[in-house]
Amino acid sequence: ARVRADLRAMFGELYHNRVLELAADIPHVGQLDGAQGSSLKVSRVCGSTVQVDVTLDATGRILAIAVDPKACALGQAATSILARHAIGRSLAEIEAARDALKAMLKDGAEPPSGEFWELRHLQPVREYPPRHTSTLLAFEAAVEAMQKALAAR
Repeated sequence: ARVRADLRAMFGELYHNRVLELAADIPHVGQLDGAQGSSLKVSRVCGSTVQVDVTLDATGRILAIAVDPKACALGQAATSILARHAIGRSLAEIEAARDALKAMLKDGAEPPSGEFWELRHLQPVREYPPRHTSTLLAFEAAVEAMQKALAAR
């Protein structure tokens, strides 16, 4: 009974309503024809994957994005937040969001603010280190896809 109560507490905390809503409503799902940069990231811990394709404008900002998450609800929620706010963002802005998410999870830092403020819904993940990688996948993939697109210019 204690194990069952512990599991209920963990899942209630990690997978609360907003996380599940975000995970169920991911914009820009699919692949991007003619993508300038693409990256597939994999969590070796749980097998989650997220692919991100991007096309950049002349200033290096995201003009179009496509995401293909095969991840847990946490990874899908993070992917949803990324996909909602990525268009118009520079590499520095995506890196800053990734770094703020990573600091929140690994170092107990305050949640990200600005366009990516909804990452705060993933704050309970900090207590579950095996879940950090899958939660970061979309942002790691977006950074790498943008770096590839910029390098190909």
